[in-house]
Amino acid sequence: MAASWSASASNHGAAAPRAGTPISGTSVDALTRFGLIAAVAVLFSISGGMLWLVGYNYDGLFGNPATKIHPSTYLIVLLFAWRSCASGNPVGHIVHLADRRPASALMAAISIVLLFVVIARQRPGMAGMIDTFVAAALLVLMLSEDDERTFAGLQTVVHVVMTANALLALFEFATKTLIFPYRLDGVAFTTDLRSSALQGHPLANAMVTAIYVLALLSGARSLSMPVRIGLIGLQSAALVAFGGRTAMVTTVVLGGCYLLFQGITKLRQGRVNLLGAALGFMLAALLPVVIVVAAYYGFFDALLERFVSDSGSANARVEMFELFKHLELRDLIVGPDVDLIDSLRRINGLEQGIENPIIRTVLYQGAFFTLLLTFGFVLFLFEVARRCHPGIWLPMLGWVILINTSESVASKTTLLTKFVVLALVLYRPARAAFRPVSPPAWSGQAPR
Repeated sequence: MAASWSASASNHGAAAPRAGTPISGTSVDALTRFGLIAAVAVLFSISGGMLWLVGYNYDGLFGNPATKIHPSTYLIVLLFAWRSCASGNPVGHIVHLADRRPASALMAAISIVLLFVVIARQRPGMAGMIDTFVAAALLVLMLSEDDERTFAGLQTVVHVVMTANALLALFEFATKTLIFPYRLDGVAFTTDLRSSALQGHPLANAMVTAIYVLALLSGARSLSMPVRIGLIGLQSAALVAFGGRTAMVTTVVLGGCYLLFQGITKLRQGRVNLLGAALGFMLAALLPVVIVVAAYYGFFDALLERFVSDSGSANARVEMFELFKHLELRDLIVGPDVDLIDSLRRINGLEQGIENPIIRTVLYQGAFFTLLLTFGFVLFLFEVARRCHPGIWLPMLGWVILINTSESVASKTTLLTKFVVLALVLYRPARAAFRPVSPPAWSGQAPR
């Protein structure tokens, strides 16, 4: 079969694709396409607060262990299994995907191995390995098949859900009523009136929204300029409702620097879009009116309150380093006793979390575990960035900054999966850059 494949490719003049180049002309079956779109819709729109209403205790500490995995993760795993079996050669299909996305395959393998290590050592983080890393790696592997209709559907879902999320956040902000509040074992935090919208915890919402705003600035090229400007304004307003201080500052600083750089570049090249310039002047004229109306309705009061009162967040980032003074070298390498760490956290006032993923992983799993996971994580992000057009550096920089200001990927979260969706969907390279090739021999299809 391999010989016939080579001969056929030679007869048809098909050149071997450059390593890592997305394959054009491939397609997935309708069930896989629909499943991927549905999985991404569930990923971005179903929070733990919603799941609690149907008896699914996702964010809590107690209950059925099966409910600690997000429904979107189950969908992604099932789709990966289905796609592998539907290919006719599951092993060959997995090997093919691993060859095209080696870092993603490595990330999945490391996560699964470390999952068994966590279970064997009876440490926290089992669901985190699956939800945080395995789901993201499997999704990247499946999206490597490069089906145009699938990516078009995913783009639509991302824009629609993120728009609905922002509108709901502003509604909650205006009415002081949370529709789907963040809950821990069913208990809602009634004193926290920050919007939770469709994605649950306000800070998770803020992080995803910040990355989406940065992506609208340097990516999302399928949208027209007026639509992108409107979405940026809407999402920026929602950022205030979510109350993520670091996310707001990161968005303003990185976004402002990017716009300044782009503006200077356009002026030096003498290429100024007249429609864009006219729209910019109109927005500048309307800006004072918007500021006055927002101030009248208390919009800036809530923003200022978030920066004045941080609920001890800044102090927590200092106190977390004090925990290392109570640990021996061996504990740091293989991981200290979990009960000891929990006691030290309570003593130092860190019940709400250790606000850095590397510090938290070292404290709970040990330096060796952390080093291995970080190695796979860095390679994974580098591989994702390589599959996108050059503007990906902007949200990638924002992502690296934001994940280091909270537990983020060191705990159970769907943030990594959301980030790779935004990156691969909104920074998809131009179609013309892909090189058509015939399907691999193991697929059972006749070469074209």
